Amino acid sequence: MPREGTGPDFIEALARGLEVIAAFRPGQPVMALTEVTAATGLARPTVRRILLTLTELGYVRAEGKGFALRPKVLELGVAYVRSMGLWDIARPHMEQLVRHTNESCSIAQLDGPDIVYVARVAVPKIVGLTVQIGTRFPALPTSLGKVLLAALPARELGEVLAQPTRSGLTPRWQPDPAERDAELREVRARGWALTDEQLALGIRSIAAPLRDGDGRVVAALNVNCHAAETTVAQLVDHHLRLLLQTAGEISADFSRVHSVSHITASAD
Repeated sequence: MPREGTGPDFIEALARGLEVIAAFRPGQPVMALTEVTAATGLARPTVRRILLTLTELGYVRAEGKGFALRPKVLELGVAYVRSMGLWDIARPHMEQLVRHTNESCSIAQLDGPDIVYVARVAVPKIVGLTVQIGTRFPALPTSLGKVLLAALPARELGEVLAQPTRSGLTPRWQPDPAERDAELREVRARGWALTDEQLALGIRSIAAPLRDGDGRVVAALNVNCHAAETTVAQLVDHHLRLLLQTAGEISADFSRVHSVSHITASAD
């Protein structure tokens, strides 16, 4: 159901349009009008008008008797990434990390109980899961997610993990609360996280936090590999040092850029 705003400036039509876009889930690229109506809880005529408007704007296309999102929708997410400047700052560091490890690396941020990928430099290897900008996975069984969850205050962590995932993926690792808490304590203590086929078979990765100038964790950076090609020992003994160095360099650059931005804004 769409959320109802409480303030006088809340634009209900915009909120409904975003609800319709969000109704398209992984594994269901084409949805009939009745399916979108059921997913949003909106009236059928309202959903029809929104879909036709989005079609005219280039965000949706008619597909047989249904509708599908068009690539232009990605511009909404890309605008978010560009507004942060994180990609421009991280890209050269990530490319260097990939050259030194010959493994793909990614940056993700937390969205409720899930991670969402916001930057990626990939190498052409066959892995069990396709990852691109905007891909969403449950946070807990990923190295990126463990880093991000471990940085949350205890109360916020409980609230986040109580929410249902929107990723559509069921991970292999389903820890009980005691095992989960022990894992996150270990991540906090050592400052990085490891996953070994906990999300899916064949996926192994390590991750480290990216921080702003105040030391807050704003994202996480990982190196991921195929379990058949790269051992845990290789990840920890070789790739981890490079990952931590790269995460520190990105965090430092991110802090410098934002410091300059704040000084410039104050001067204006």
